[in-house]
Amino acid sequence: MRDANPLGGSPGTPPDPVDPATAVVDDRGIVRRWSPGAERLLGYPCQEAVGNHVSRLVASEAGSVNGLPPLGGTATTALLRHRDGRPVTVWVRAYPLVDREGRAQRLLVVTPPERPRPDLVTGDEAFAQCRLPVMVYDSALRAVRASAGATRELGLSEERMRGRRVTEILPPHLCHRVEDGMGRVLETGEPEDFHVRGRAQPDAPEKVWSVTVSPLVTPAGRVRHAEVSALDVSEQYLARERLTLLNDISARVGSTLDMMRTAQEMADVTVDRLADFITVDLLDSLCRGIEPKPSTAGTVLLRRAAQQSVLPSAPEALIRPGETDSYPASAPPVRCLATGRSSLHTTEDQAIRAWVQADPERSGVVRRFGIHSIMVVPLRARDITIGVAVLVRHRREDPFTHDDLLLAEEIAARTAVAVDNARRYTLERGTALALQRSLLPSRLSAQDAVEVAHRYLPARTRAGPGGDWFDVIPLSGARVALVAGDVVGHGLRASATMARLRTAVRTLADVELPADELLTHLDDLVTLLAAEEESSADHEPELAVPTDVIATCLYVVYDPVSRRCTAASAGHPPPAVVRPDGAAELVDVPPGPPLGVGGLPFETVEWELPTGSLLALYTDGLLQGARHDLGNGQARLLRCLDQSVPRPLETLCDELLRALLPPRPEDDVALLLARTRALDADQVAAWDVPADPARVADARARVLAQLEAWHLPDVAFTTELVVSELVTNAIRYGQPPVQLRLIRGAALICEVADGSGTAPHLRRARTYDEGGRGLLLVAQLAQRWGTRHQTGGKTIWAEIGLGVGDG
Repeated sequence: MRDANPLGGSPGTPPDPVDPATAVVDDRGIVRRWSPGAERLLGYPCQEAVGNHVSRLVASEAGSVNGLPPLGGTATTALLRHRDGRPVTVWVRAYPLVDREGRAQRLLVVTPPERPRPDLVTGDEAFAQCRLPVMVYDSALRAVRASAGATRELGLSEERMRGRRVTEILPPHLCHRVEDGMGRVLETGEPEDFHVRGRAQPDAPEKVWSVTVSPLVTPAGRVRHAEVSALDVSEQYLARERLTLLNDISARVGSTLDMMRTAQEMADVTVDRLADFITVDLLDSLCRGIEPKPSTAGTVLLRRAAQQSVLPSAPEALIRPGETDSYPASAPPVRCLATGRSSLHTTEDQAIRAWVQADPERSGVVRRFGIHSIMVVPLRARDITIGVAVLVRHRREDPFTHDDLLLAEEIAARTAVAVDNARRYTLERGTALALQRSLLPSRLSAQDAVEVAHRYLPARTRAGPGGDWFDVIPLSGARVALVAGDVVGHGLRASATMARLRTAVRTLADVELPADELLTHLDDLVTLLAAEEESSADHEPELAVPTDVIATCLYVVYDPVSRRCTAASAGHPPPAVVRPDGAAELVDVPPGPPLGVGGLPFETVEWELPTGSLLALYTDGLLQGARHDLGNGQARLLRCLDQSVPRPLETLCDELLRALLPPRPEDDVALLLARTRALDADQVAAWDVPADPARVADARARVLAQLEAWHLPDVAFTTELVVSELVTNAIRYGQPPVQLRLIRGAALICEVADGSGTAPHLRRARTYDEGGRGLLLVAQLAQRWGTRHQTGGKTIWAEIGLGVGDG
């Protein structure tokens, strides 16, 4: 460093807030420059100091070389000699310099030590007066110092704590955590932070402390002591605990739509975090599906929905969940139900004492467990009080506070909404299930064509039951229609739509429409339903529901005489067929558009089935479980159906459900199994009838002969009259060819076909009319009768009962 007027404060001179005394000394110790500050400090004028050896100015040379401090700018204490002979204690720092000729020099910066100020607080005084609890422990973990905050919180003076271990100062549940932390800090030299909860003194309130243990390092770099500071974070900790509890209530309460389970979830989450014992009671009428209307007069009947305790098996409880208990009108829970307001009590309150004294068993529980603090909180939803929660403390010594009551009210409010949702869901689900089960066939009509078995399982999800349905409809000519359908959606709307579609299918089947025409009419109906709902939504927006009505349907007709099946599908999964040899396959039915799309045609497919074949109709809920999609589900279905023909249908239904469905199906499932039968040739008789009225007598004679061969003399007279009227009408009003057919099954079926497409109808004959009474007579004699149209004409049919008293 070049000599650049160091005494004038060159850029290389280290700055100092105090005007220092400076001097420049060469390598021989001769003073070369002397500042005015040095003259003021030591009294030597410049001309007297310059040229003299620096040792003249030094009163003591200890710690220096030739009276000079070491280079490097480190402050060194020195004792200098004033011109008047008195010693002056100063701080001296030495910096290297080089003069113009390159000779080494030193810049000495001399400052007097700061004089002590009587108004400044020393470090010891500041530590002693610190309001934050701070203590210092030595390497033996014994107390050395304690701040005022520590003495206040621990209730001990610093003198009494000095020399004691932390285990002799803090309660047992706190001291071990702190002492372990100090041991690790003294060993590693790394600070630690942790939280402890408890009482610093036996009679002090419980608090949460944020504890920091820090190492105290000596100038030699060794850890000899540990500092322990504690910050009271009770408010922040409790606030965080309350928020965590509310978050857990939101996340864990209401996971199911079961009222009792929802109440139990609330009790499970809250106990031990807010209360030692919790009961949740609901109005008994609520559990019976009645809109809650709490009575304020007399006793109130409450049903225990849930309870939980910090003690095993909840010994504080007087009744078990599901049981009812009567509460007098003066009891706090009843007043809470009547007013909708929560209350905070101790067992010394008059209201609690009166309630307990009126019930010796409850009084015994209070005394035995030492119950001392009680909160009674209403469960309110949609401005209706549906129940009450009672929270109790007996193990915790601290009573409930107003903040605890506010927290309990928020917990109860969230629980009440979940319970009310579960109640309304249960009510709607029960209504939808009752509606759906009332509309689905509970007992299928007797018929000769097939043996049937069926299953219906509603979805076990929050969406509720859907619109799946099935049906077996007896048709004329011993035929049968098998139907499976599915309305998209869940709940009452889907069930109501399903009911309308099922009724429509039965009506259209009764008029003997072909399968494709039946689905076309059904498609028109679904389009009309959607339009009606849309119009209703425009006029009553508060009742608006989604207006899209979409459904699928599979319609299959089996004729046991011809052993042929005809099917048409509206977007429904195809039926599965298992022939007597045991091979299962899906029938290639053209899927067609779903009902409600409109404007697109449906196609039919026809195939022959051997006697004893198995038909399986189902909805997609059977295949789209949690473990497989539709394609895989159909493959699994076929594997399950292989070699299934010999098994009973009821057993096979159960086996299919177990194999294909998860434990909790997410969608409705409808399954219909039908094993085909056939009518033998000796059960059917047919004749061609010439279009001549005179040949009606021949037709009657043939029928009587056939009935005698079938051993049916009891229905001969009735059958003769019916055949006579039907053949006469066909010859008189129809067109040839005319054919007569008898089918003997569960009933005797008389069919007369002709080439005319005009359907006959009943008419009212006047008193003196000679005709017009034939069909009226048929209607009176037959169990049922009707007309079906086919290509090239129509068939009029009538069924005559074969049982005793029929006819």
